[in-house]
Amino acid sequence: MGWGTVSGKASNPVFKNIHWRLLLVYLIGMTAIVGISATAVYAFFYHSRSQQLNKQLLTLVQAAAPSLETVKAKGHSSLDQDLAWRSLFSDREQGLAWFNAKGKLLDREGSHFPKIPLARNSLPSSLSEISPIFQYQDQIYSVTIALYTREANGTTLRLAGYLRASQSNERFEANLNQLRLGLGIGGIIALLLTSMSSLYLAQQAVKPMRRNFQRLAQFAADASHELRNPLLRISIATEMMLSHPEQLKPADAKKLKMILNATEQMKRLIDDVLFLARTNAAQVPLSEQGGDIVRLDKVLQVLVERFEPQAQVKGIDFQVQIPTSLSVKGNANQLERLFSNILENAIKYTSTDGKVMLSTRTTRQSVIVLIEDTGIGIPSEYLPFIFHRFWRTEEAQSHDQNGFGVGLAIAQTIAKQHGGKITVDSQLGVGSCFQVHLPFS
Repeated sequence: MGWGTVSGKASNPVFKNIHWRLLLVYLIGMTAIVGISATAVYAFFYHSRSQQLNKQLLTLVQAAAPSLETVKAKGHSSLDQDLAWRSLFSDREQGLAWFNAKGKLLDREGSHFPKIPLARNSLPSSLSEISPIFQYQDQIYSVTIALYTREANGTTLRLAGYLRASQSNERFEANLNQLRLGLGIGGIIALLLTSMSSLYLAQQAVKPMRRNFQRLAQFAADASHELRNPLLRISIATEMMLSHPEQLKPADAKKLKMILNATEQMKRLIDDVLFLARTNAAQVPLSEQGGDIVRLDKVLQVLVERFEPQAQVKGIDFQVQIPTSLSVKGNANQLERLFSNILENAIKYTSTDGKVMLSTRTTRQSVIVLIEDTGIGIPSEYLPFIFHRFWRTEEAQSHDQNGFGVGLAIAQTIAKQHGGKITVDSQLGVGSCFQVHLPFS
């Protein structure tokens, strides 16, 4: 399977993920703004309308205050029809009630009255015309004031009675319902417009990131390719010099071997970087490309033949349980590289007389390849980082100075490209178990 050139089109799943995250952030932000704005408008209207209603009721009850003595003596029907406070009843669903000093109802006029009893002992002692009580019950607003008269001596105040003005909340609720409906429709329209604009903004925001990523991936691929030639020349020259050991001093031969080993390490690192750059730029996972059907059991058997001699040299018990006819969709070379990286680590970090086990199990949707070892293990706090590129634990660095920390990153990348994943269970000093999940073909 040829790689071709690196590309970074909009269908790259990395940028799809970024695009949808940006879109979600825009939508959440605009929804919060629209919601807070609508709530603020509603709260302002509700507060201002309530204040206006309370002010109207207070004006009514204060205007009717002089009528208390007349109502006490003759009833409200005897009141002059031209009194100013009577005009306040026009076109309003209001009511006015007069009470004596003991809180007993004397008379009332209007259409809406609260069912709140006026118990004198429940009213504050400081209640007066300038310190009213506002109440709300059963969709009726009310305001109550206390009225005082002076005794004959002109200095002592005597409680004369109470006045209560009330008004229905039905019209106010109707206005609130209309406001809620308007805010709801306006909010939906605003969110629809916001969704369209957020989609455009997210696309515009991803464009420069996509271009920069494409340039970076292309640079990594080009640089890796160009570095191969000088490394290859160094490797060939070193091997030629080592092919004539009689012409070299032992110290010089040792140095040349070090150069050759370093060159090989650099070549492997360049290959890994090139692989990651090309894989990151891939547009669609291999599992969605209609790739080849790969006999997974044959791939694993090839790896067993490759690593079994290494395990024997180290004195490691290499146990294998691989059933036949395991098939997945993808690329055989990449899958071989995936399992090779994990097996290489298992053997590398398992000491003499240890054990490495390669086995498989299946579920209804996938095949799971298990690679277990009794090696050094991984601390639990490091498990979230082991698939990061160029990241290695201190224990791994002390066991192998030649690694670069990209093997597991490559394995995870290949697994994702095949629609699968890798999970790890590990305990420090006990060993690790890598589980590679791959969907069936």
